Amino acid sequence: MEIIIQPTPEAGSIIAARIIARLVRENPDSVLGLATGATPVATYRELIRMHREEGLDFSRVTTFNLDEYVGLPLEHPQSYHTFMDEHLFRHINVPRGRIHIPDGMAADIPAECARFEAAIRAVGGIDLQLLGIGANGHIGFNEPASSLASRTRIKTLTAQSRADNARHFDNDLAKVPMHCITMGVGTIMDCRQVLLLAFGENKADVIAEACEGAISAMNPATILQMHPVAKFVLDEAAGAKLRRRDYYRYVWENKPEWQRL
Repeated sequence: MEIIIQPTPEAGSIIAARIIARLVRENPDSVLGLATGATPVATYRELIRMHREEGLDFSRVTTFNLDEYVGLPLEHPQSYHTFMDEHLFRHINVPRGRIHIPDGMAADIPAECARFEAAIRAVGGIDLQLLGIGANGHIGFNEPASSLASRTRIKTLTAQSRADNARHFDNDLAKVPMHCITMGVGTIMDCRQVLLLAFGENKADVIAEACEGAISAMNPATILQMHPVAKFVLDEAAGAKLRRRDYYRYVWENKPEWQRL
């Protein structure tokens, strides 16, 4: 596990975009796992800039999104289909046929989850999975007590997750879906590289536990300690409670330049 602490969310987002861009340049047929929420938006903005100004080419890239609400039409303003289109897909040249997002309106949710897993296997797996982290340690929508070997499935959102997302639904909790489809923890752990972003002091406690605490399903992000290529990109506020933060900075500052991008 590599912990990269940057002075600001903007600086961290640029580092994350460079990691993704390097992969795409080295392997134009990359399979990217993508995330929604406020945290990755600046990273997507930087990737869009690289596409427009530096010719970063997504024409052979395949994408899989972590999750989607159950019961929201694809065109709903708060669906993750809409989010990804607004914040990334309509601005780059990834082919529509290579974009995969769970269908929360599927008539048979278990069959949709199995289809999604099969689609990942069919392309040879995900090369890099972008993640955020919830205040309770969820990655994707794998809430506390999720099996650390779980696959794509339906999950019931915790009261905290629904409250956190109510701001996107006119602050009306009744409008926030109760269920979602999410990649499982095991699905995420199968990805060849994981890139987790966390910014802000409200993430400091959960990041300290995820990086330096005991591995537990009560904080699903802790399993990333077992991943062979996991990178956590943090700002100073999110990393403030890490006991070994000075060491993490020292490692980053003394890496060979080619490793620091």
